[in-house]
Amino acid sequence: MLAKDIKQKAAQLDYNSCGIIPATPFYEYLEYLDKRVEDFPASKDHYARFYSLIHPPEDAESLIVCIRSYNRYRIPHGLDKWVGKNYLFDGRVPYSEEARAKTEFEAYLETGGMCVLECQVPARWAAARAGLGKFGRNNFIYVPQHGSYHYIYVWAVDKTLDYDEMPESVLLPQCSDHCEKCIKACPTQAMAGGLSMDMGRCAARITSYAGPGAKPDEATMEQMGELLYGCDICQDACPVNQEKFTGDAAFPLLDRFADLLQPESLLAMDEETYRAVLSPRFWYAGKDGLWLWKCNALRILIHSGDEKYHDLIRQYCSHEDKRLQAVARWGCRKLGIESPG
Repeated sequence: MLAKDIKQKAAQLDYNSCGIIPATPFYEYLEYLDKRVEDFPASKDHYARFYSLIHPPEDAESLIVCIRSYNRYRIPHGLDKWVGKNYLFDGRVPYSEEARAKTEFEAYLETGGMCVLECQVPARWAAARAGLGKFGRNNFIYVPQHGSYHYIYVWAVDKTLDYDEMPESVLLPQCSDHCEKCIKACPTQAMAGGLSMDMGRCAARITSYAGPGAKPDEATMEQMGELLYGCDICQDACPVNQEKFTGDAAFPLLDRFADLLQPESLLAMDEETYRAVLSPRFWYAGKDGLWLWKCNALRILIHSGDEKYHDLIRQYCSHEDKRLQAVARWGCRKLGIESPG
């Protein structure tokens, strides 16, 4: 199987672009990881797992990298300011067109005599090496026509192929020293420029991570405003991304979740519904993460400032879950509501 055949198949499956590179270690990624740990030692634990991505699988000879945009999709009304687009249009859900294309592409490679290996590598760096896009200051890869609104897929195979030439620069030319819009827009000041950031302060992670130490402090809750799950603020602020999200296609079944993702619905949701319906679709928070969704939902109601939610906020001051109780008590202080006890 030739590289040109692989790229042709990728195009048939509606991937925007495809590149092929040798499966060599990502030492440049290691350099940037070390720099982040040095710059943000409090977030060291957040970066620990990423060191395992530096080396491709031992038997891998080549990495096949494909990019597929999701700016073709329509954002359900009311969710654009609450949920990150990357989470809304998750191409890993099994009933999506993206998942079907991935399965067919893997079958094509295997039919062509390749062994597709289990692969976890730094996808953005793989795309940059393959010349498919360039890094912006917010650490996202940007591609022509679609900006940073896309998924990157990487497959490791055991065959040597013809490789694409790595570009001289992997940095977006438009990211000049005079443009810091993404950095200034970050609500929690997690962006640092130079492809560095403080993951421990990233709102996308804070709103979707329910692990140890997940509960944000009051200053961070103030900064995150009405973010429910994920964050697009640095991407939406980027001049390169302007007018890139204009799609009107419906992502499969997404409209059915629009009502469930309303703050009031989340606060009323029981564990059974969460684990059976919401968690399998929006899975980052985990099966035991309903408490985090409720904390985020309660924070949104607090930031709305609407008096119709005051009684509800006051009720959560006595909630059995201390994490929800803490959010509610902060909300009462913020809004000047007399809290019980």
